[in-house]
Amino acid sequence: MNGQGLLKGMLLTLRHFVESYADDIKYGFKKFSPDVDNFETRQGTQTRGVFTVQYPDEKLAMPERFRFVPFLVVEDWDDELNPGKDWCTSCGICAKVCPPQCIWIVRGDDPVTGRPIPEPEAFFIDIDICMNCGFCAEYCPFDAIKMDHDYELASYDRTTNHVFDKEKLSKEQRYWKNLAPTRAAEEADVRGGWEHKNFKKSWNTTKEQAQSAQAEKDTKRDEVRARKAAAADEKPAASVSDGPIIVGQPGKAPWEESEEIREKRRLGALQRKAIRAAKRGDG
Repeated sequence: MNGQGLLKGMLLTLRHFVESYADDIKYGFKKFSPDVDNFETRQGTQTRGVFTVQYPDEKLAMPERFRFVPFLVVEDWDDELNPGKDWCTSCGICAKVCPPQCIWIVRGDDPVTGRPIPEPEAFFIDIDICMNCGFCAEYCPFDAIKMDHDYELASYDRTTNHVFDKEKLSKEQRYWKNLAPTRAAEEADVRGGWEHKNFKKSWNTTKEQAQSAQAEKDTKRDEVRARKAAAADEKPAASVSDGPIIVGQPGKAPWEESEEIREKRRLGALQRKAIRAAKRGDG
């Protein structure tokens, strides 16, 4: 009332002004010396004085929950059993929940069986479209995508440099541990250990055991293929001409033929089907 609030605000500004210069005089020019480690003094919670950060020589420490362009977590490149193994299973949840739709995923397929495999063949993120909301990391059921702290990504070429592929996005597990040690430890405790639950069974075996199991699996697969090939050579190939073939009436569509012709055609097809089944051994 009566201007007291305005007066208090001006006094507070004046106090900060005086304290800024007083702290600088007290500490001296060592605060800005590149040869002295002033990080705790400059960025500590009890610091006083001028708060200007001399960027890029000085940079603010990012908190663990700082969100910028996402990255994919992979196993360490020097891991004994699964070097560079993707945590991502290409389930597509991150792409579905992404508000600006800046994520594209190409799921990988087994070259032998053609069946889908739980890892991405390609992964793209347009960092210019990404709004750094963190939904992809929040909804990922495998903790395979995290928010990075690297915010210095400006360039002059948007087309090639700002569409990150799987190679640019993939970073080791140890990178995530160093980036956010507290959150990484909490997630590990929830999972029951540092190893991801989807790969824990394979990680509990040694590298030699895993290689032996794979060799045994390949041997069995080759044996099955050989037996099938031998059986195919022994059995005569079924011919579509087995059994009588009923020729339709010239100039008429099948649905325009007489009942007698259609019945003969049906019986002939059933007879040929029975002959092929007998040759295959189906009974």
